[in-house]
Amino acid sequence: MIQTGLNNPDKFVKSARSILEQNDRGGYTVPTDRLYPYQWNWDSSICALGWQQLDEARAWQEIRMLLKGQWADGMLPHIVFHQDSPDYFPNADVWNVPEECFPKGVAHPPTSGISQPPVLATCIRKLWEGKQKSTIGTGELRQICQQVLAWHRWYWSARDPKNRGLVSILHPWESGMDNSPAWDEALSRVPSTQNSSYTRQDTSLIDSRQRPLQKEYDRYLYLVEKLRDQVYDSLKINDGFPFRVIDIGLNSILQRANLDLLALLDQFGMKSECLELEGRIQLTHYAIGNLWDQKLEGFFSLDEITDEPIQVSTSACFLPLFAGLATNEQAAKIGSILENWSEQGFHLVPSTSPFHPKYESQRYWRGPVWPHVNWMICEGLKNYGQDALAQKIREQTMDLISKLGFHEYYHPHGKSGFGGASFSWTAAVYLIWSNDA
Repeated sequence: MIQTGLNNPDKFVKSARSILEQNDRGGYTVPTDRLYPYQWNWDSSICALGWQQLDEARAWQEIRMLLKGQWADGMLPHIVFHQDSPDYFPNADVWNVPEECFPKGVAHPPTSGISQPPVLATCIRKLWEGKQKSTIGTGELRQICQQVLAWHRWYWSARDPKNRGLVSILHPWESGMDNSPAWDEALSRVPSTQNSSYTRQDTSLIDSRQRPLQKEYDRYLYLVEKLRDQVYDSLKINDGFPFRVIDIGLNSILQRANLDLLALLDQFGMKSECLELEGRIQLTHYAIGNLWDQKLEGFFSLDEITDEPIQVSTSACFLPLFAGLATNEQAAKIGSILENWSEQGFHLVPSTSPFHPKYESQRYWRGPVWPHVNWMICEGLKNYGQDALAQKIREQTMDLISKLGFHEYYHPHGKSGFGGASFSWTAAVYLIWSNDA
């Protein structure tokens, strides 16, 4: 167990375990009770790694349950509605995904109509290469990997139709960083929802100062309605959709996932699939250089409609390290930025630069620290030999958790925890790091 300065680390390990168990809904894990009552894509992927520390068989069940929501075209939705929760908005009825989107003759739960950062392949590889492999056979793993490959192919075709090596998001929710200031300008061009009768559930459970603004939510819902009206048809959607962004965070996570999936498929001798992945990896590695700003010394997302870089420094801008997409020189500059933030008294890593005018210390993705993003950033820093900085982030994050509880996100000055309490991926990250020698 790592040393974090905690008085009783075993106590927090037990708490983390208890949180996963209480959020277990029979093979899948909800992020937290009431606020998020379904299975979320990247939450669940990370939760599987948390479950691995407790029960490997249960970890693989998490993956199986997530894949039950996969569409016929390979898309893996960001929410799988295994059970009905009519008070949640937007629920399955709002998305209204038609039956033709799903594989014929296969029972499936309802889902949302968009995807989410594809960290799944990375988590699967870590599960498979863990200390135990007895609870899943190679045949099942091969099938799971084929399903994940189908998802990646969906990204390449549906969200990169020109085969440039970088995929687009069509909704801020697809980034996982819903209300990031990076999306403000692109989102401002989106009309408000046509449905004025909806009621948000989140602000009845959580202080509205910690959540996205109503004007943002109105635009989120317009995009949902637009996608639904076009029956989630990629060809129709790609023609003049009002929000199109190349997200540096998602593209980095996808690149890392491609690398991890390649390593898994190579074990099975799947030569043609491996060649396909290698080609895509090379294409993305070349294309990512276009998102580096030499003057600002950072990677940034791109507004695809205006073809202008989005020069807002967020935690997503550090994720190219997670995929090995940065040069050594670029990685050193990224590390210097993180050290500077830390020297100014901020707990790492704020979700938005604390020096940006749109930084907000408690509002969702506009400032607070998110443990699961920190986990990915630490993985990336270690790729470039910046182990001391990775350790600093890791210890700061675990100290936040131990002092403030297992919250969804945290004040960058360590004042309080925000969002959902007893949060699953926070518990998972704590377990991962506690068991990482």
